[in-house]
Order: sequence, then structure tokens, then C-alpha cells
Amino acid sequence: MSANGWLQFALFSVVLLLTVRPVGIYLARVLEGQRTWLDPLLRPIERLIYKICGVKADHEMNWREYAFAMLGFSAASLVLTYIIERAQALLPWNPQHLAGVGADLAWNTAASFTTNTNWQFYTPESTMSYLTEMAGLATHNFFSAAVGIVVAIALVRSIKRTVSRTIGNFWVDTTRTLLYILLPGSLIYALLLVAQGVPQNLHAYTIAHTLEGQTQTIAQGPVASQEAIKMLGTNGGGFFNANSAHPFENPTPFSNFLQLLSIFIIPAGLTYALGRMTGSPGHGWAVFAAMYILFAAGFTTLYWAEAHPHPLIHGAAQKATLTAPGGNMEGKEVRNGIAETALFATITTDASCGAVNGMHDSFTPLGGLVPLTNIMLGEVIFGGVGSGLYGMLIFVVQAVFIAGLMVGRTPEYLGKKIEAYDVKMSMLYVLIFPLVILSLTAIMVLLPNVGLGTTTNSGPHGLSEVLYAFTSGAGNNGSAFAGLGPNWWYNITIGWDMLIGRFLMMLPVLALAGNLAQKKSIPPSPGTFPVNTPLFAVLLVGVVLILGALTFFPALSLGPILEHLQLKSGQLY
Repeated sequence: MSANGWLQFALFSVVLLLTVRPVGIYLARVLEGQRTWLDPLLRPIERLIYKICGVKADHEMNWREYAFAMLGFSAASLVLTYIIERAQALLPWNPQHLAGVGADLAWNTAASFTTNTNWQFYTPESTMSYLTEMAGLATHNFFSAAVGIVVAIALVRSIKRTVSRTIGNFWVDTTRTLLYILLPGSLIYALLLVAQGVPQNLHAYTIAHTLEGQTQTIAQGPVASQEAIKMLGTNGGGFFNANSAHPFENPTPFSNFLQLLSIFIIPAGLTYALGRMTGSPGHGWAVFAAMYILFAAGFTTLYWAEAHPHPLIHGAAQKATLTAPGGNMEGKEVRNGIAETALFATITTDASCGAVNGMHDSFTPLGGLVPLTNIMLGEVIFGGVGSGLYGMLIFVVQAVFIAGLMVGRTPEYLGKKIEAYDVKMSMLYVLIFPLVILSLTAIMVLLPNVGLGTTTNSGPHGLSEVLYAFTSGAGNNGSAFAGLGPNWWYNITIGWDMLIGRFLMMLPVLALAGNLAQKKSIPPSPGTFPVNTPLFAVLLVGVVLILGALTFFPALSLGPILEHLQLKSGQLY
């Protein structure tokens, strides 16, 4: 661990903090339908979209209508992407003449990008054509990110409203999110990446002749445009197999910093938008503080674990009276180093963005424990765009409920009484996540020829590879331990894993929103537990750790924790 590493963490934290308020104000204005500086340009386009699509912008939806529209939109885009993948050999913008994608892989990929997961069981540059990358995958990066944001805003809106049976209009919310937030942000961001050296073209791959007389194929294409929304929308799917470790995706220290900041900028801004839209700015900051505490703890642990040399290498060096290396550099780009890789891994697994600039499979056991635990907490440490906020608000309801039990009062949250139905919906959300992960992991490890036949490691590390895959899928993260090879069974099961982790968990959120919107607002009393204090932030952190981490502790004990203990005794896998 070095001063330079901590300086990078501090710089990132300061810049992130400075963006929270202005980004939050802009997000709130857009999503409340207020005037923004882009209105003169985009308002006519917005009205034209409503007219062409037959959207009645003044029509409000109840939570069931909102959910039906969200599910229908997502299902239609999933089917369209599947068709594009299967037919890409017959479609234009395929200069490499790549064949159509196989049925099971096309299903897995379509489900992956529909759910904002971007799990990639394929090598992108040799599997997907330019048309598939742009019309099938990059568009999904926009759509899935917008869906996450609008569901979160529907929940926030329901907290603000009183005696209302409606929570907004899905089509209006989605259109405004795409037009005013994701498209302008990605356009500016892509230009910055191009300026840093990221390719943006439709050329055929370059064939280079090396000094040894061999030939080398250099992949390129519309990289910057996909990279921008990949990060800004917390999607994570790379244009290249090496993802953000590839110099064409992440060429400079500045591009690396931009990617880190862009992953957190909308989720962090949404916490301020929460406080602004509900009339309680302090509550927004308390939620931000809880997220930041968990983020800082994760980075510190991961950086500490990777900054120490491998125990066996350290022991051998001591016996030979040599100096041990300064840390675990396996799986890390030298140009990024340990601190940048630790920060990148922490941020991407905090924020349901599967991008990587180092290989998680090569981390030390305790280092690999951190990204896995980050996802297991429910992707609420800032989380995905929108999904992180509504996931954290589920824990807020749980925290308020627990606080009410401790003082013997009916729990209240920002003027709304938290009753049995609200707690049931929040617990349903919390229980679905570990149920799908642990069930599918157990099934696959009990089928050695199917589930363990493609793992590259045995023992606890092999278990971690399978557990990480289903955790990443259900958490809509998309990163991997990278030691798990694809097969038909994994393509199908992880596809369903991602869909359940996205849409089955969204339904309780919208049901909770519909119920909260109908409630009357009651004034605070001397017995009301405030949700805008440091005490509440600490309670919220505790609830996230208890409900999230302890649920998975037995599985973690059999995976990375056991591997760490056996590594200390000289056992490798």
C-alpha cells in the first residue's frame, strides 16, 4: 500500500463528492418534468416521439400498468436482440463475415444486455458484428439503464405523493431519461474517449505484419460509443475480450479515471435527487454516506489484500534471503498497477458494472472475496443506475422497520407509515436474491459433468468461480472470475438467473411504490426516527451488512475464506 494509491482514492472521492449535488439537481429536474437547459433543443424531439409512438404524456399509470409497460418493453427488446444475433451473418456491417450466434449463446447474451448485466460468455471481437454491437447491444445499454432509473424514480415519486393511485408514466419517464440524460452524457463522453485514443470507426480489422514475419489481426470498430454508455449506464460489457484492460478501451490514466467516475456519477447523483424530490436533502446525504462507507471499506480491504505479496512467494523469498515482491501483480496490467486495479474492481462490483481492468480470478482469496461480497450485498453500494437506489431504499424500509420495533412505535418513513404490506414487499425483494443464487449454485456443483466440467480450478476456488457466476448474473453485474468456461447449461441457467435478478425483483419495488403513493402523509412527532442523521446512516450500513453479507456467509466460508486458510498452509488450487 502506497501514498500514491491512497492519493488516487482521495482524489476520486473528492471529485465524486463535487459532482453529487449538480448532477442530482439535473436528474431531479429532468425526471420531474421541469425545464432544463436542453429543452429548446430536445423538447420538440420529445413531443415528436410521443406523437409517433402514440404516447399520451399526461396519462398517469398505477403500479401494475407501469410494471406491464416495463416488462413488455424489455421483452420486445430482448426478442429483437436475439433475432439480430442469430441473423447477423445475413445483415450488413459485418466486414469480418462473422457467423450467426448460436441459439443458447444468443439467448444468454440477449437476456444479459436486457437486464443491464452484460455478462459475456463469448469473445466480442470474434463473435459479434458491428451491427450486432450497435443495434443489438449498445442500444440495450441505453434501454436497460433507462429502465433502472425510471423504476427508482417511480419509487421516489411514490414517497413524495399522497393519496395517489398513480406513480407516473413509464413511456414518458423512459423517453426523458434517454433524451436528456443518457444520450447527451454518452455523446460528450464518447468524444472525450476518442480524444484519448479510443477507436470509433466501421473499418475491417487491420492485418499487421510483425518483425518476426508473422501476421497479427488488430481488432477495432465503434468502440468509443459503446464504451461511453457501457460505463455511464453501469452496463460493463466490453467491445474487446480484455474489457477495460485493453488499451483500445482504456488507453490512458485519464481515460481510466473518467471510466471510474462515470460509473458512480449517476448512482451518486440519484441520492441527491432522492433528497430533493422528497423534500429532505439530509436524507439523500445520509443514504449517500451509507453507500460511501461501504465503498471505502471494500476498497481498503481489497487494496490491503492485493498490496501484500503471495504468501508462498513471500515465504520462499524469506528462505532465500531475497526481497519479496511488493504485492500480487498476477492478472493486473502493469500500466494500471495494484491501487488502480483495486479501485476499479471495487467500483465496478459496487455499481453493477461488469467492466474490469484486471482479472478477478487472479486476486488473492481475500481480494476476490471483496468483489463477490459487494455483489452479494445487493449491488446497493451506489449500485447500478437506478437499481442501486431502489435496492438501497428497500434496505431503508427495513432499517426504519427495525428502528420502529426497537422503540415500540409504528415505523414511519418521510411521513409515510410502514405497515405489513410494505415490509412483506421489501422482504420479498431481499429473499429472491439469495434464493436464486444459492439454489442454482448448489444444482450446478452437484452436477460434476455439467457444472464443474468447465471450471479451471478445483476445491474452494472452483466453488468460488461457480458462485461468482450466479451472483454476478442475479446481481446484474456481469463481471466474472473468468475461470468458468461456457456450455449449454450455463448459458441457459445464467440467462434465467439474470432475468429473475432483474425483473422478478423489480415487481416488489413497484408494488411497494404503488402502496406508498396511496398513503396519507403524517407530520413528524417526537417519537419519529429521523432518517437524515449520521445515526441513521450507521443503522442503514448495519442492516445492509446483516441482511446481505450474513445470508451468504456459509457459502463464502466454503469458497474464498476456506481458500485463504488453506493457502496459508501451502495448499493451492
